[in-house]
Amino acid sequence: MKKKHPEKNTFKLALLKRIFAFTNPYKQKIYASIFLSIILALMAPIRPFLIQLTLNKGIGDESTALILDGPGAFIIEITIIQIIFLLIETATRYYFTFTTASIGQSVVRDLRIQTYSKIINLNLKQFDTTPIGSFTTRTINDIESVNDIFSDGLIPIIADLLSILSILAYMFYTDWQITLICLLPFPILILATLIFKESVNKSFIRVRNAVANLNSFVQEHLAGMSVIQTFAAEKREEQKFEAINKEHRNANVKAILAYSIFFPIVELVSALSIGLLVWWAAKETLDLSPIASQNIAGVITSFILCLSLLFRPLRMIADKFNVLQMGMIASERVFKILDNNDVAQNATISNIQKQNGGSKITGEIEFNDVWFSYIGDSFALKNISFNLPAGQTLAIVGSTGSGKTSIVNLINRLYEINKGAITIDKIDIKNIELDFLRSNISVVLQDIFLFSGSVLDNLTLRNPAISMEQVIEATKLIKLHDFILRLPGGYDFNVMERGATLSMGQRQLLSFARAILFNPSILILDEATSSIDTESEILIQQAIEKLISGRTSVIIAHRLSTIRKADSIIVLDKGEIVEMGSHETLLSKKGHYFQLCQTQFSEGGTNIKS
Repeated sequence: MKKKHPEKNTFKLALLKRIFAFTNPYKQKIYASIFLSIILALMAPIRPFLIQLTLNKGIGDESTALILDGPGAFIIEITIIQIIFLLIETATRYYFTFTTASIGQSVVRDLRIQTYSKIINLNLKQFDTTPIGSFTTRTINDIESVNDIFSDGLIPIIADLLSILSILAYMFYTDWQITLICLLPFPILILATLIFKESVNKSFIRVRNAVANLNSFVQEHLAGMSVIQTFAAEKREEQKFEAINKEHRNANVKAILAYSIFFPIVELVSALSIGLLVWWAAKETLDLSPIASQNIAGVITSFILCLSLLFRPLRMIADKFNVLQMGMIASERVFKILDNNDVAQNATISNIQKQNGGSKITGEIEFNDVWFSYIGDSFALKNISFNLPAGQTLAIVGSTGSGKTSIVNLINRLYEINKGAITIDKIDIKNIELDFLRSNISVVLQDIFLFSGSVLDNLTLRNPAISMEQVIEATKLIKLHDFILRLPGGYDFNVMERGATLSMGQRQLLSFARAILFNPSILILDEATSSIDTESEILIQQAIEKLISGRTSVIIAHRLSTIRKADSIIVLDKGEIVEMGSHETLLSKKGHYFQLCQTQFSEGGTNIKS
């Protein structure tokens, strides 16, 4: 049995209602567009009627003129009326098109803001399991397709249907027999429309999926370009891209093929209808008087124009329905993000703020039987319990993958724990307002991320509360000020995306200065000196000693020389605490910590007790 596509038949009334809920602030524009669509529908038969009137009454009959006198007076009058009408119709259609497009763009703006706001508040676990390119597609491409629901979708379809009904009503009113003759080929058009709609809908779904795959692939590989070039993998990655791009092309070609078949069929049906009309007119003219034949000429000319006006929306209505369908599919994908509840539940008011009268936290950190996993039951941390008094320094060591970074990620609630509790100043961090919690914590990571922009913007993150004097003071503390002044433009130097114009060590120094600027109650250093040369590290160590004085600090480092002076050291192994104590105490146990020190310092030729 052929499996149905999961995105098929998504035209749901509930989904459409949800989309139109975003138009509530723009109800006046909605009402205006509906009103204009009705006006356009009523105006649709006027031009055929004026043409028919011109041929039936105007030729050789001067008595029908209303104002003007003389030869051709009626023709002049009716021509002026038609020009005025055309101007009115053009202006009405312009305002209709502008209004519907304006509604779509307004909804896109609001929906994009809401979607981006939701994305940046998702737990980091979502970014671990979802390609960044997928979020990019949802925020840009899919939301842009929602605009088509308004500019080329539902409201324009309703306007086209009203125009079709208006034209048909006029045709039946004028001569129902001729109308039925003209409509004889229409079953062919209806069948072709149904086939076309189904074919294009499948193609559009393929195109949408191909676009998402392209965005994800390009986003990921541009970010990892250094790895691709370092390992000479350009050719292999080009071949992968060609395969994805080929699928995108094939999906578009399939859609183009459907269009190339459907539009000629519409033209064929239109020609058949006009042919039947001309055949009937020729047959009737032979049996009528010259005056009656003149009236027939007016009717036939009017009907030819009516058929043109009738087939124009019919030619596009199937396409517009597919645009509407794709807009619905895109909106459903966007709503999946908006309905994603994997976000940190934020406290409305921090208990610490109440307790401390809105001042900064003191920084006592306690883990009580904490269990945490990134995926399923594969726990990265197991039964973690410790207490770090305010103002003291905790160092965390262990082999790669032992869970060191996981602990610091939990302190500022970048991830949610599975079991246990984490408290700061005796308050569960779930009961602390997130902005307040994170504004009291500064983190220097091993993997430094700098945004495209100036050095100053990356240091302050555009926080207006940080003055230039504070910036200079922080950079001088870690001997970075002179280096920045040597850059072209100084603090206005553009570091480019991800800090591409700076070395890894320079980026880490900037990240360290950024942490200092925010004057945190809790400082977290995750391999903060891993990419800094020995000379710079000596300067950083001096700055660290000043910075951690009187401040709760958590330090993760492979270089054990950076953590000897910590008040307490935790040794992790496979997500569990295997040892805890001071440097001297742990050395005396000759356990895991002793072995780590012995290995590292024997390689460096240094006494482990020094």
